[in-house]
Amino acid sequence: MHNHRRASRARLPGTVRDPHTGDRRPSLETMEFEQEIKGFLMSRRERITPGQAGLPHVGGDRRVKGLRREEVAMLAGLSVEYYTRIERGRLGGASDSVLDAIARALQLDDDERAHLHQLARNVAPGARRRRTEPRSPITASVQQVLDSMSVPAVVMNDRLDLLAANDLGRALYADLFDMAQQPANFARYVFLDPRAAAFYTDLDEAKNQLVAILRATAGRDPLDTEVTALIGELSTRSVDFSTRWAKHNVARHTTGHKTIHHPAVGTMDLAYNDFTLPGDPHIAITTYTADPGTPSADALTLLATWAETQKQHQTVNDDVPRIRPRHH
Repeated sequence: MHNHRRASRARLPGTVRDPHTGDRRPSLETMEFEQEIKGFLMSRRERITPGQAGLPHVGGDRRVKGLRREEVAMLAGLSVEYYTRIERGRLGGASDSVLDAIARALQLDDDERAHLHQLARNVAPGARRRRTEPRSPITASVQQVLDSMSVPAVVMNDRLDLLAANDLGRALYADLFDMAQQPANFARYVFLDPRAAAFYTDLDEAKNQLVAILRATAGRDPLDTEVTALIGELSTRSVDFSTRWAKHNVARHTTGHKTIHHPAVGTMDLAYNDFTLPGDPHIAITTYTADPGTPSADALTLLATWAETQKQHQTVNDDVPRIRPRHH
C-alpha cells in the first residue's frame, strides 16, 4: 500500500473567501481543474472491464460501466477513500509513484500517462496557472528553413493553427490557406468546413486525432484563453466536436501516416514528422514525405508543378491594375 497520508492532506491551490460566510472555498479555476481530472479518470475507468483488468468474474448485474472505484483502488494499491478523492479532482500532491500506480491500473498508454502527470502538475501546490511567456512569432530564419525544404512543410502550434508554410505546404493545404479566418486552424477546417469531407479519406479518424491533440494541449494549460476560446467555439458550432470532446481521449501525434485526396493531384499516402522549434515547445515544423517510386511520390512531383503554376497565376493577377468601376 502506497504511503499517501501526506499527499492526501495536500490542499488544492486556488481558493477564494466566500463574501457572505468568510469561509474559504475552491475558486472557479480550481473547480475547472477538478472537473478535467474527474472527467479523464472516469472515462478511463469506464472503458476497462473486470476481465480486461484480470479480476475474477463475479455473478450478478453490474450497474457500473467498466471498473468500480474500489476495484481501481485495489489494483493501484490505494485506499478507496484516497482514490475517490483523486477521481473527484483532488490530485494535487499525489506522488509520481501513486500516479504511475493509477496509470497501470487504468492501463493508460504513454500519452495518457503523460496527460495524467501533467494534470497533477497543474494542481500541485504553487503551480503556475497561466502561461506568461508570449508565443514566439514565425521569424524570417524559420521561413528560410521552410523554403529550403524540397518536401511540403508547415509550421503549426499546439492549438492546431497553421502559422506558415513553404510553397509545397501551401499547395498541400490550399483549402486551409483559403479560409476566411486566418491563421487557419485544422480543427475548424475538419469540423466546420464541408471541404474537409473530400480532403480526408478517413474523416472520422482525422476528427478523433485532432480532438485528442487539443485535449492534450488543454491538459498542459487548461487556462490558456486562446485554447479555451477555440474549444468553446467548436463546442457551440459542432455537436460532433462536443460528443468527441466528452470522451476525454488524449494523444500527442508527432509522427505517422495520413491519406488525403488533394483536389488537384488526387490521393496521396504521406508520412509526417514533427520537429519542435528550439526555444518554443508549443510550435513545430511538420514535414510530409512519400516513399520513392510510389504513386504518392509522383503526386508530390505533380503538386510541385501545380504549386508553381498557382504562384505564377497569382503573380500575374497581382500585376494586373485594378480598374475601379465608374459611378453614374
